[in-house]
Amino acid sequence: MTAHVAPLRFRRLGDDLLFSDEAGGYFLGDEAFLERHARGRPSAGDLRFLSANGQTWAREGDLAWLGFAARWSRRLNRPRQLGYVILVPTLRCNLNCSYCQVSRADERAKGHDWTPETLARILTFLDGLETTEIKVEFQGGEPLLRLDLIEAVRDFCRARFQHAEFVVCTNLQRMGPAEWTFLDAPDTCISTSLDGPAAVHGRQRTAGETGARQFRANLAEALRRFGPERVSALPTIDMSAPPSPREILDSFAEFGLRSIFLRPVNHQGFARKKHDALAVSARWNAYYGAFIDLLIEENAKGGEIVEEFYFSQALRRVLRPGEDGHVDLRNPNLLGEDYLLIDFDGRFYPTDEARMVTRVGRIDLSVGDLERGLDRDKLKTLNVHASSLGDPDCIHCPYQAFCGVDLIDDLSRYGRIDMPRAETEHCRRHLFLFDKIFSLLYSQEPKAQRSLAAWSGVEALPLALAPVHA
Repeated sequence: MTAHVAPLRFRRLGDDLLFSDEAGGYFLGDEAFLERHARGRPSAGDLRFLSANGQTWAREGDLAWLGFAARWSRRLNRPRQLGYVILVPTLRCNLNCSYCQVSRADERAKGHDWTPETLARILTFLDGLETTEIKVEFQGGEPLLRLDLIEAVRDFCRARFQHAEFVVCTNLQRMGPAEWTFLDAPDTCISTSLDGPAAVHGRQRTAGETGARQFRANLAEALRRFGPERVSALPTIDMSAPPSPREILDSFAEFGLRSIFLRPVNHQGFARKKHDALAVSARWNAYYGAFIDLLIEENAKGGEIVEEFYFSQALRRVLRPGEDGHVDLRNPNLLGEDYLLIDFDGRFYPTDEARMVTRVGRIDLSVGDLERGLDRDKLKTLNVHASSLGDPDCIHCPYQAFCGVDLIDDLSRYGRIDMPRAETEHCRRHLFLFDKIFSLLYSQEPKAQRSLAAWSGVEALPLALAPVHA
């Protein structure tokens, strides 16, 4: 009986070729196998290997085919109930960061907070959600400037939903008894920014070392009170003058923080006016690779493991179907489904980046408001382009099963959604990211294996996760 072989994509990885299929199955092979496969003349050894790797079946509907189809379906992001809401009670902020993405307003400005009517509509909107569990992220501006508003939302959600959790995105710059009391609740976490050494943080965020020292004191106090489980800090890297990977690592180690989410300055909001962030992938990839290599070396010395958050997310996405918690890795990356942002003026946005693009006048990506509800037609138009499954470049990429799309970033950078995929920043960065992951998976170096296992959430990586067709 003729064996049907799953369509394979390939990419050079060092001296070998990495092959993969739509369901995320992968292996290393050579030029000779590629030649046989391309001509449709697999050897008996090829078919035995592919069968063992779950990439052949005798006919549609048999167990091998059903297994492949099940793995493929688990790679796809399925719509969920709306249960993650980002709320912006105020655009006002007490800092003036050079790379601010959100076009914040001055702390003394008027007309940039929720009105009492907006707050009432927010609570009505939340009350209408079908979910029994909710996560609310407060952004700004600086949300702690309006403790009264976020307290009202938190009190309502605790009473309305069976389970509620909250994240406050704060600069931790000015903290008093009221702010600490609000953050003290066990269901509330902190997300802040730590850009490296005090001089770098001061230059980018606090306009001087005095403000940087105050922030660092408040960050230390937050960690003392709540521990690293409830405090996350993210560095934003200006690639025109980046701190070294060592400086970033040491800065986080100083506070006992073991998860670091590296990000370059985004091409959004005020940042696009003050920073050259349009195309930084070549410099960023070199910097990012050096940082991962440094983590591997440091983790090999023993002690607690340090991770780069996004690398860990992508690695788990490779190894485990269904790992699609991070939206940049979802496919399709459906907008306005399980998460939504509501701005200070009551307008809906599918992502935080979408409101940034709108505020600088690039394109209006709002999708309704509290008064009129969601604009389903606009969301439908956007979501037509929220998948890579039919993309003429992505269908040939061995990483399609693990990667996602970022429609909003394409619109921000290029003003269009039909850029050849390989020419986009999203693609260039993710090609490098997955190249790095697979190079490390197949390296078999003990140092790399120690970090990869920890980042994957297992004690050790089995050899079966690095299949080779000799």
